[in-house]
Amino acid sequence: MIKNNVFDWQSFVLTTGGFVSISTFLNRESTVAKPHFNRWLVPPAALSIHLAIGQAYGFSVFNLPMTKLIGITESAPDDWKLSTLGWIFSLAIVFLGLSAAFGGTWVERAGPRKAMLASAVFFSVGFLVSSFGISIHSLPLVYLGYGVIGGIGLGLGYMAPVKTLITWFPDRPGMATGLAIMGFGGGAMIGSPLAITLMNHFKTATSLGVAETFATMGVLYFFFMMWGVLTIRVPAKGWIPDGYVPSQKVDKMITKNNVSAQNAIKTPQFYFLWFVLFLNVTAGIGVLGQASAMSQEMFKNRITPAAAAGFVGLLSIFNMAGRFFWSSASDYIGRRPTYMIYFALGAVLYYLVPLTGQAQNIFLFVAVYAVILSMYGAGFATIPAYLSDIFGKAQVSAIHGRLLTAWSAAGIAGPALVNYIREYQISQGVPPADSYSFTMYLMAGLLVIGFICNFMVKPVAPKYYSPELSV
Repeated sequence: MIKNNVFDWQSFVLTTGGFVSISTFLNRESTVAKPHFNRWLVPPAALSIHLAIGQAYGFSVFNLPMTKLIGITESAPDDWKLSTLGWIFSLAIVFLGLSAAFGGTWVERAGPRKAMLASAVFFSVGFLVSSFGISIHSLPLVYLGYGVIGGIGLGLGYMAPVKTLITWFPDRPGMATGLAIMGFGGGAMIGSPLAITLMNHFKTATSLGVAETFATMGVLYFFFMMWGVLTIRVPAKGWIPDGYVPSQKVDKMITKNNVSAQNAIKTPQFYFLWFVLFLNVTAGIGVLGQASAMSQEMFKNRITPAAAAGFVGLLSIFNMAGRFFWSSASDYIGRRPTYMIYFALGAVLYYLVPLTGQAQNIFLFVAVYAVILSMYGAGFATIPAYLSDIFGKAQVSAIHGRLLTAWSAAGIAGPALVNYIREYQISQGVPPADSYSFTMYLMAGLLVIGFICNFMVKPVAPKYYSPELSV
């Protein structure tokens, strides 16, 4: 179905005398690439999924409008509170982790095309259910739509292309997964302005256009993701890139064996890596949510709300770019040393954040924050290749899915730590500008623990190998 590396619609629709069976088209066997297929078409297919589901990072643009759905110009007594709306994003992240954990084995068995289609359906239906919930002012329906159904779409879509990318790029697995997962970090750069534009378009004297925006985005994202569904391909068994010669260098941290997902969760390595991801994400996601407020309170009367918004946008760029830069670097310096850098350098930088505020050095504050966020995003991008190194490629998607429960836990722990500690300190008379210091020192301490967990990662013992598995 690929001619000259372009999707052949006629082959998709017509066969000798009839239509191609949809179920056949979705089977893994139908996605096996023909000889001379250009492997560089696979990252854009994966990117189309991650750019779409990465909209979740831009969900906050809906928060304020959704507090005025009845009052329109200001919140009415029956309007939703900002605190209750915050659970929509949290639910989406929780169900991302849960669907990844419980759906990982199915993704391995079904193949990337079927998994990516399921992601597109769940993610888009989540928008449509939420649109209906907003139109009848039912918050539980919005929780169900974007939080639960959409969250399942996030988890399936996040995992779907991982093993495929690693298999296509055995020479640069970190770069390949980083290129796709970079899209998740940058999805808000498309989703946020799109949402604002649509809300302005649909806005009337009696409506803020939020329900219509949700419905429109659900349809648009479905078709955008379908491009990836139609173009994704897996390599034929035994395929290797032209000119690729596996390194003869012995690296004890890269196994030539395979461990099943069932056996992986019995190993200490899995739990060390779980805490590696959990601690990296807890520290990063906690400060990411408070970046705007922190910058304004630490540099009072110097950083305006508009400048703070620009600061958050800059952090999104570093979050996205770090996923590609650091994960690509890990192909050369190794996954374990790369995480050593994340945790060691990160602990120092978190410790420096309060000092930049005390010195009133805005440039240094922005620079420190930018590097922190680059490593936060990189933690997501590097972990699939790390898992492949430790457990082999055979069931890396299923193992990755189970590990993503760390993201769900961190999505709750990080913001809770920052928000509640800050509120407690302010209630004790600590000035807002100084209320982040203890939190930053705590995050630095968490990264020190993460450094130790990463240091403890060793090659898997032979008793956990699954010789019956082949990639």
